[in-house]
Amino acid sequence: MKTAIAIHHVCFENLGTLGPLLEARGYTVRYVDATVDELRALDVASPDLLVILGGPIGAFDEAPYPFITDELALVRKRLESRRALLGICLGAQMIARALGAHVRSMGVKEIGYAPLTLTPEGEASPLSALGGVPVLHWHGDQFDIPAGALRLAGTDICPNQAFAFDRHVLGLQCHLEADARQIERWLVGHTCELAQAGIDPREIRTQARTLQSQLPAAAHAVFSSWLDAVEQD
Repeated sequence: MKTAIAIHHVCFENLGTLGPLLEARGYTVRYVDATVDELRALDVASPDLLVILGGPIGAFDEAPYPFITDELALVRKRLESRRALLGICLGAQMIARALGAHVRSMGVKEIGYAPLTLTPEGEASPLSALGGVPVLHWHGDQFDIPAGALRLAGTDICPNQAFAFDRHVLGLQCHLEADARQIERWLVGHTCELAQAGIDPREIRTQARTLQSQLPAAAHAVFSSWLDAVEQD
């Protein structure tokens, strides 16, 4: 039986459509809450897969949120193990920072569904399976591409949306995992952020309904392709 640990920061930003895919591939999934669980005691070298999920804080916010220091140490240990590591939004920012790249505020929010523009390296990566399908963006920070990593995708607002580090590490700024059928949880959980950004939740709800059948299939294809590669190692 393969094992996966998913580290989350808010309950509704979970594995989404990636969860059933992992179970179908024979993974036993365990969630760890970064905000309350003891990260220092966590064995991050043994699991077949480690996923660091998103959250409404920054990868550089260890002063107000001290657990980030322990989480960054955990990510560094996982990187040293050279085993499969997936970072989504905040998780990708954590990986980028652990690899020595700068993470900072964009000064603007990118929230809503929009397609990625793939680089030539992205076209040759698992992301090519998206086929231009819009994905969910929900962030105000951005990462630089770490030294030695490949830039895979971007948008007009955020040029660095995805990177690969060797074959076993994938960082995604966008929320490819987000289940469009559960978008209401996001709209309620981030209602203050939406109001501050001047975004009408009805717009995102409409976009989600349009994509609720198409997007899961595209995400399934991307994650399946990536898992096929890392499971060969």
